[in-house]
Amino acid sequence: MVSVIIRSWQRRTPNAERRTPNAERRTPVFGLSPEWLLENGRPLATATVLSHPEQLERLHASCPEAAPTAVLAGDPCYDRILAALPQRDRFRRALGVAPGQRLIVVSSTWSSRSLFGGSTLTGEAEAPATDDLLPWLLSRLATELPADEYRTTAVLHPNIWHGHGPGQVRAWLDSARRAGLDAISPLEGWRQALIAADCVLGDHSSVTYYAASIGIPVLLGAFPQEDLDPLSPVATLGRTAPRLLRHGSLRDQIDRVMALHEPGRYKRLAEQASSSPGESATLLRRLFYDVMDISEPADHPALLDPLPLPPYEPARRTAPVRVLTGAISTDPPHVAVVRHAVVGDGPDLTEGPPGRFDTAHTVVDEETRETGRLRIADVVVRCAAADDPRVGPPAAWTSEALTQYPYCGLVAYIDGPDRCTVRTRSGDLVRLSAAPDPDGRPDLCDPAAYASALYAWLASGRHLDEALPEITVRTGATAHPVTVELLPPSPPPAGSHASGSASSARIRSAPVRSPFSS
Repeated sequence: MVSVIIRSWQRRTPNAERRTPNAERRTPVFGLSPEWLLENGRPLATATVLSHPEQLERLHASCPEAAPTAVLAGDPCYDRILAALPQRDRFRRALGVAPGQRLIVVSSTWSSRSLFGGSTLTGEAEAPATDDLLPWLLSRLATELPADEYRTTAVLHPNIWHGHGPGQVRAWLDSARRAGLDAISPLEGWRQALIAADCVLGDHSSVTYYAASIGIPVLLGAFPQEDLDPLSPVATLGRTAPRLLRHGSLRDQIDRVMALHEPGRYKRLAEQASSSPGESATLLRRLFYDVMDISEPADHPALLDPLPLPPYEPARRTAPVRVLTGAISTDPPHVAVVRHAVVGDGPDLTEGPPGRFDTAHTVVDEETRETGRLRIADVVVRCAAADDPRVGPPAAWTSEALTQYPYCGLVAYIDGPDRCTVRTRSGDLVRLSAAPDPDGRPDLCDPAAYASALYAWLASGRHLDEALPEITVRTGATAHPVTVELLPPSPPPAGSHASGSASSARIRSAPVRSPFSS
């Protein structure tokens, strides 16, 4: 961290392009070079706040005129992260990370050679199929990573949102967001996401460095080593962390980084994040009062605001979802499910573990932009509160939906983080509720996965009664016990053609082919 206390109201923002070295010039030190710190050869700041002595050494080398103003005062951002590390599990639940899921945080700074601004991955000369690397990468991640085994969020530098505008940024991220990506607020929430992460896919941003400092596995998608001071800790990270390659499976690379990560790999970088971990509030307040030349309060400790618990934000997929199912057994009832969002011309994801996944179907959210898909969906879902007067209650919507979408075999109304109400084509109204964990907390796996499991169960020719009172839904290596409760029947809406014999023909099982075919 480099922060300055300005002597006057004048503010200077050097041209960012001046950070880019040319062939005859040594790489300027961002924030520590004369163009940032001097005005007419004199220091701009009364105090230049540094977080570690290594920055002081580089300041002496790059701008000795400003060295007398240097003050070591730690890093308040890093201190807030350290203080909140015990809240990791709560942050994960707030982000909707289910048991067995891995949270992948994609981080980008704002320069032209960042993950967001670049067009190629680190170390690769050939550009991908799009001019912009990050939207392409996020779409690949959203479609290649199984929805119930991974959760993906993006942390973009505030300058990206400010420079291009929120509307443009959201447009660039649109495909990935419809596939379940969560774009974290540029000012709040990114620290919590970092603490909750299982892997950070980033560049030379401070967010990536903070991740390494707290022991999170890091995979570099872009890293302009030539633009950085080779003596800086960030440059050291670039020489240490593994690099993402465009060719080959993104999932395999991410899994490999997590599997091979050693907790102490970035210990040296953590030591250089702050010379006074946990003490920045005290040091900074003391400095502020010294600059103002007034006495510091003696009876009130200097404290930092704790990181707040973010609101609960589960992944929402309005893009069509292709579901592979298999390993169906009746003793006890069990269905394995793998779900992938369908975004554009994504990769072929039909391959599953041999002998386990042999059928496929498509699930579409009723609020999808691709409304044409609703006509051919096998399962249609709706997310709303049970008492939502616009569409609820679940029994009413499910009955209407079967009439509105005559070619689907099952509809599901999701009204909680761990439950949904489904209606089969035969008219059976069923409540699916995941068992809570040993502490009583709800299972945060997407209830649409339970609806898909029941659809696959019926499509395989088995009867609903055989799934009562509980079925195990497996996503990846995680088993989710789900209670199957048959609810009292409700009368079908006018015009409904549902009947026991006709409905059975509408539950159909498709062999695994391309998940992007209709």
